[in-house]
Amino acid sequence: MIITISETVHAPVESTWDTYTNPLHIMHWNFASPDWCCPSAENDLSVGGKYQARMEAKDGSMGFDFEATYQTINTHSNFTYHIADGRLVTVTFTPISATNCKIDIEFEAENTHPIEMQRAGWQAILTNFKNYTDSFASKST
Repeated sequence: MIITISETVHAPVESTWDTYTNPLHIMHWNFASPDWCCPSAENDLSVGGKYQARMEAKDGSMGFDFEATYQTINTHSNFTYHIADGRLVTVTFTPISATNCKIDIEFEAENTHPIEMQRAGWQAILTNFKNYTDSFASKST
């Protein structure tokens, strides 16, 4: 099953792309709730390149590494990657105006957790990205 989530970011597509793919930014938004963090991220944004991010509870009680390999990249438009477990993810950036960009993420559901839990977790991370990006964009204008 394919799950789709979306957000509209109040930033141009170029800066939205950079904020989404730059490890220095990723560490500020790549977690689903305030009691989690992303202490490290690496991103080789090239076909065959690796994306790695560590996500963990701030209290140290649990954590995991998210790893993926890029399949396609169309700068400022979209990319696809396979998560380490083989599932495909597509991230699309659609400019709405000079200062707004819509992000759609489609991903294959896994079989361990309920669909709604997966959707809610990925959506929470994307919403955290939106909030961070909107705040970052407003500071640079």
